[in-house]
Amino acid sequence: MARSLSGGVAAKLAVLGVVDAFAVYGLVALGGRRSWWLFAAMLAGTVAINVIYLGSRRVPAKYLAPGVILLLVYQVYVVLYTGYAAFTNYGDGHNGTKQDAVAAILAASETRVPGSVAQPIRVVERGGELGFLVNGPGGARVGSAVRPLEPVAATGGDASGGVGAGGWRTLTYSEIVARQAEITALRVPVPGEGSLRTSDAVTAAPYRSTLSYDGRADTVTDPRTGVVYRDDGHGRFAAPGGAVLSPGWKVFVGFENFLTVLTDPGIRAPFLGVLVWTFAFAALSVGLTFAIGLGLALVLGRPELRGLRAYRSLLVLPYAFPAFMAALLWQGLLNPDHGFLNAVLLGGGHVPWLTDPWLAKLSVLAVNVWIGFPYMFLICTGALQAIPPALTEAAQIDGAGPWRVLREIKLPILLASVTPVLVATFAFNFNNFNVIYMLTGGGPRDPRSPVDVGSTDLLISLVYKLAFGGSARNYGLACAVSILIFAVIAAISLVGFRRARRLEAN
Repeated sequence: MARSLSGGVAAKLAVLGVVDAFAVYGLVALGGRRSWWLFAAMLAGTVAINVIYLGSRRVPAKYLAPGVILLLVYQVYVVLYTGYAAFTNYGDGHNGTKQDAVAAILAASETRVPGSVAQPIRVVERGGELGFLVNGPGGARVGSAVRPLEPVAATGGDASGGVGAGGWRTLTYSEIVARQAEITALRVPVPGEGSLRTSDAVTAAPYRSTLSYDGRADTVTDPRTGVVYRDDGHGRFAAPGGAVLSPGWKVFVGFENFLTVLTDPGIRAPFLGVLVWTFAFAALSVGLTFAIGLGLALVLGRPELRGLRAYRSLLVLPYAFPAFMAALLWQGLLNPDHGFLNAVLLGGGHVPWLTDPWLAKLSVLAVNVWIGFPYMFLICTGALQAIPPALTEAAQIDGAGPWRVLREIKLPILLASVTPVLVATFAFNFNNFNVIYMLTGGGPRDPRSPVDVGSTDLLISLVYKLAFGGSARNYGLACAVSILIFAVIAAISLVGFRRARRLEAN
């Protein structure tokens, strides 16, 4: 008993040691980046984990802690960060801080110093970091993209000091070829002179920025033209004439993203169109799957029916098949050129199921219903079997026919039990990204729209395109649309659950 207890304690200490090691590594990284609120959160979490698992008490907390941590990391943090990003201009050209933007602007405007002479260099590496080794009359100097060129003592190696100079190692010819793109893109700052760049990994030439930054005035000046670029309050340097330097930086913009969605004509019209179609798609998907599932549950609810198990097994197959695979399968079946539906069933017809706007909507709706009705069939079957047979028998004795029994007895009881499921299914279809993306990709694209939006796009696929799909990614705007989706889903869910309580009370 003592041995097993010691083994358990040792295993616990080993696991905590690994967790603490990762935590220390993360704390050091966060401290270097000066992300103090994340530093404080990680430190508090690490201390809490050690207090919980090193003590002999707090048994419930030992089981709850992993779930709470995962909830905070994968749900709470994601929601909070989405809310934060929705109020910023985060996106392409506005990814980093002002300091990063200034450095990128100055680096992008660098040109080779006129009349300069290229000097021999060696490409060196230390811990995966590339650098240039310059060996001149004043001794060896080494620099990298983040370390300005500075003197370093040569401790051994070849005549140039390329091996062992401050821990740097000269790259071999094969390594230079393998990392050619990184080497040609490397820019080594030289204090007071600009930077060194190479095109052949043998010589480097001095480059100097054509722009200058004044930290006190917070301006960028072009000495050649005299144009002064100032912070315009929108995360970018702009000239009086309207010219803008790129990249910019991330700043707080308040409700600007939400106002853009609701007031900008170029985005409002596509957004409203997608919003209407999203409601229609979700409502029709729920209504049709429920109607088909209920009808099949009623038909197959008769115990005297032969082959009942076989019928039920066949109906459940679409639900057992992965939804994204089913969408890909239907994409092939509905192909207008060589799909099974056109080539075989329609005798070689050319029906644009996925390229015509209205037929594409009909197709994605039909496929979604085909995927979803088995679930409703299972739900309705279970709910109908839970209805006491005495109620049906009493209604039949009073002279009620099958339709009246269904309308006045079974359906009210059924709705009272399945309304939460219907609300959850509506919310799922409101954000049904898989079927849309796998079947049509949101297309066919609307050529009249200034943004990348298609006839079958839902709000969730529109968010994906705003964030990742286009050439100009706008994460802040995408997060704002996500917040609007959340508000709509929350309102619908609240109304639905209140309706469910009323049905239960009746």
